[in-house]
Amino acid sequence: MKKNIFFSLILALFTNLNPPHFAESSSDYTTLIYKGCSKETFTDPNGLYSQTLSTLFGSLVSQSTKTKFYKTTSGSGQNSITGLFQCRGDLTNSDCYNCVNKLPILSNKLCGKTIAARIQLLGCYLLYEVVGYVQISGMQMLYKTCGATNVAGSGFGERRDTAFSVMENGVASGHGFYTTSYMAFYVLGQCEGDVGDSDCGQCVKNAVQKAQVECGSSISGQVFLHKCFISFSYYPNGVPSRSSQSSYSSFSSGQNPGKTAAIILGGIAGVAFLVIFLLFARSLRKKHSDY
Repeated sequence: MKKNIFFSLILALFTNLNPPHFAESSSDYTTLIYKGCSKETFTDPNGLYSQTLSTLFGSLVSQSTKTKFYKTTSGSGQNSITGLFQCRGDLTNSDCYNCVNKLPILSNKLCGKTIAARIQLLGCYLLYEVVGYVQISGMQMLYKTCGATNVAGSGFGERRDTAFSVMENGVASGHGFYTTSYMAFYVLGQCEGDVGDSDCGQCVKNAVQKAQVECGSSISGQVFLHKCFISFSYYPNGVPSRSSQSSYSSFSSGQNPGKTAAIILGGIAGVAFLVIFLLFARSLRKKHSDY
């Protein structure tokens, strides 16, 4: 009777014990942030535009193994198309390539044969436009997002604005890219690679002003202007040590929860197997002694 009860407990243990669910990190730099596609499409009976665009994409992808910003033009005359890519300043060359390599496919899928398009991923973006396309202001806001959680209490705005100020100065002196942790904030700013330091500082300043108005007391936010973007996140318990790898994610202190869970479950399974084996051996000995 006791043995049956014990086996029932073991069975219940493995029936009800499921690995704990751990939220997946959103630190993948190839995550799509937004797309911008012009309403106009090009007619291409001879496939000339498609070939020029394909050549442009190939050139951009090949250069992404060497640099984090590249701008070029493919084709000639009215058939030419100008394009560029930029990777986030803290990506490695390998990560930059992996990121940029996905952009042409996404552009074709999300925008098709539009005369201009911009695809923004977490770690990189691509922009192209046919010759003669109407230029927009470098300060024009293309996209923004604000965290759903608001921070209550006084002092938040002052600390955030101080972190913004540090970032504004850092972007100008860092020649277009800067990221830092300051007073429980993680902030990141970047300008397009061909923007001068002075214009970059002004662009980031405008993005900061829009973040202050649009996001208010939100715990995080991102603002993308045509020539620059900023990101900020607030961590009440301190900025995680690996935040530089992603402006949208927090990290644990070096522990892997999935691995820990696997070790725990493996240990339980091992103990349970040992108990079952001992009970089985005991049962065999008892039967042997009955003969």
